[in-house]
Formats: sequence, structure tokens, C-alpha cells
Amino acid sequence: MNNFFKIIFLFTLGLTVVSCSKNDNNSAEPLRDFTEQYEKDITSIETFMHTHYMEVVNNPGATNDQDVTFTLIPEGGTQTSIWDQTTYPILTRYITVKQNDDDVTYKIYYIQLRQGSGPTSKSPCNVDRVLTSYRGEYIYSNTVTEGTPPVTTTTIKSSEFEESINPQTYFSLTGVIRGWSEIFPLFKTGSYLGNPDGTTSYFDFGAGVMFIPSGLGYFGTSTGGIPAYSPLIFSFKLYEVQRMDQDADGIYSYQEDLATSIVNSDGTVTVINGVPDGYVYNMGEDVVNPDDTDGDFIPDFLDTDDDGDFYTTISEIKYVNPSDPQLRVRYYPYEGAAVDDPSTPYVDERKGVPRKFTGPNNALGYPTSDNPADFTDPTRVRRYLDATAKPKFSDQ
Repeated sequence: MNNFFKIIFLFTLGLTVVSCSKNDNNSAEPLRDFTEQYEKDITSIETFMHTHYMEVVNNPGATNDQDVTFTLIPEGGTQTSIWDQTTYPILTRYITVKQNDDDVTYKIYYIQLRQGSGPTSKSPCNVDRVLTSYRGEYIYSNTVTEGTPPVTTTTIKSSEFEESINPQTYFSLTGVIRGWSEIFPLFKTGSYLGNPDGTTSYFDFGAGVMFIPSGLGYFGTSTGGIPAYSPLIFSFKLYEVQRMDQDADGIYSYQEDLATSIVNSDGTVTVINGVPDGYVYNMGEDVVNPDDTDGDFIPDFLDTDDDGDFYTTISEIKYVNPSDPQLRVRYYPYEGAAVDDPSTPYVDERKGVPRKFTGPNNALGYPTSDNPADFTDPTRVRRYLDATAKPKFSDQ
């Protein structure tokens, strides 16, 4: 589609994405170096995991199921640390983020208390909305000097700053800290049942713990009782997922994950290019976004014309059942040759199908008068199925 309108669309979208968890109040202290701060954060996180033990309530069907607490191991204590316990294996996820023109690779430790299961179980995409209960803590150093002669000791501890037990609203994973959008897609929902008193009971939901370096949290911002540069711990339960369609093209954003397959490879669309307070959609000309079909630097989940043929994606959707908008055939109405859908007499679904240019082309790869393109060739498939069908926007 026209690049000008794409830019306007992105600008408008950026204005509407407002986080309920981030805070724009910046501390007066100049921002620290991201890499140096990460090294301090990961040391604090690992020390916390070595010096604390974890207790988990396993009570299916009860409101406190999968509640988790962390307690400092007392001197001489025999409790097994978070780090050494084997009941719940410690998992890691590595995230490389460009911050202040430097690539910083973060390690996120997380624990799956339960992944989540059930007949309708599903994982959120990193741009979906989630219904979750959680408890947030920040990690800090506690230094004490006592005794004669005085002895100074430093202990890594945590302090709770927020808790949500009975959530009523969804969080958008595009409007919260980066750590959430990286870890929640690794969990699944369970099932739930409405009670006569108006409450809801949840079963078999995904539950876990994430340990987040400050660079994937609030970094140099002090907010909501959290000191700047604090590593964070979130214990959480994933109750439900609300699928999002950010570009309103009729395709859920999680279905526009093209990294390794046509439909939903891993549930994570490539959209974030690492700034501590938000999202950069234009990844730069030197970075290839695997979820950008037409190469116009706008990922498909934000692009109203995914294949760059100047026909909006929503006009190219084929419904399996016209009365049920949720039933669609992949992205476009074509699995091979294009056909005109008789159930839509005022729309010619063949239009916009680019020809494969086989004859002499100009320097930009466009057809010449000897090999014209009418964009209605019924033997051609869409560009997302055939990369030779039309030059990428970046090549034009």
C-alpha cells in the first residue's frame, strides 16, 4: 500500500497504545549503561535464587492453587534453594535488544509451575491481551552493620510492590514491560467455570515465575514504589487470552507470525527492537523481519496490505463459513490458482494477484511493455506463497 498512509497508520497506532503498567516519570539520574547494569542485575537475581527457597501451594480448584512464596534461607538452614531444587526446573530465555545503539543480550530465568492445559487451552501471542493474577516484587541489596567490632553484611532480598488476586481487566502485552511479552507466550490457559455467586473458578491454568533484569523492566525509571534499576520477580497465573487484530485486517495478530511457516509458527511476531520504554516497529534496512511479507519494514500484524499489492488484506480474506467470521482460510483465498468467490458477487478475488515476471524487466524488476503485468492472472498465487511474484517494497 502507499507508504505515506502506512506511516500515518503507524503513527496513529503508536498514539493509541498506552500502557497501564509503564510510567513516563523519569528519574533525574542520567541513565546507566545497559550492559553494565545487566551484569549487576543478573548477579542479584542469581544470588537471590541461591539464597532463597520456594514453596508452592498445589491445591487444584482452589483460589490459592499455585501460590508461590520465597523465603530467605536462615543461617544454618537446610532448605533447598530455588537454584538447587529440582521439582520445578529453572528455564532460560535469551533476548537480544538494541539499546543506545548497543546490542544487549538478556537472560530471563523463569519457572513453569504448570504450563496450562485443557480442551480450550491456548498461548497468548506477544501482542495479545492476557487476564492474569500476579504478585510483583523487586530485588534489592540490604546492607547491615552491627556488632563489636562492627561487621557489615549485605543480603539480597525482595520486597512486594503490587499484587492482583482477582483480576477484572486484561493487560495488553504491547503495553507492559518487555519481560512480560517474552514470557507469557510460553504458558497456556486452562479452563474456567462461572459460579452462582458471580465469581469464576479457574482450573489447570498456566502458572509460573519470571525473574526480569531491569533492562526488560523499568530500567532507570522509579515507578509505583519500585526503585530505579531494580530486577523484578513476578509470580503469575494465566487465566484467559484475548486475541488481538492490531491492523484490523480480519486476521488475528498471532496468525501473522510467519517466521517458519505460513500460519503461526511459535506465537511470537517480530515487532520489538529494544528500547526500554516501548516498541520500535521499523527495524531498520539492515534487519530482515521474518514476519514482514512484502519487505516494507512494517510487520504483517500492523500492515493493512500484507503482500504489498495495493489491495487491502481484509478484502482478500476467504471465509469458510460467511456467517462465522472466525472461520477463515489461512490469509488469502488462494491455495494455488486464484478463483473468484461466487458468494461475493461484488468482489473479484482474483484482482491483485501479481504475475510472475518471466520476460525482460527494468532495473527495478518491473515488467516492461514486452511482458506486461495485469495483476489479475488467475494462475498466480500471492506473494507470501511465492517470493518471486512481486519485487519487495525495499527493492523498488
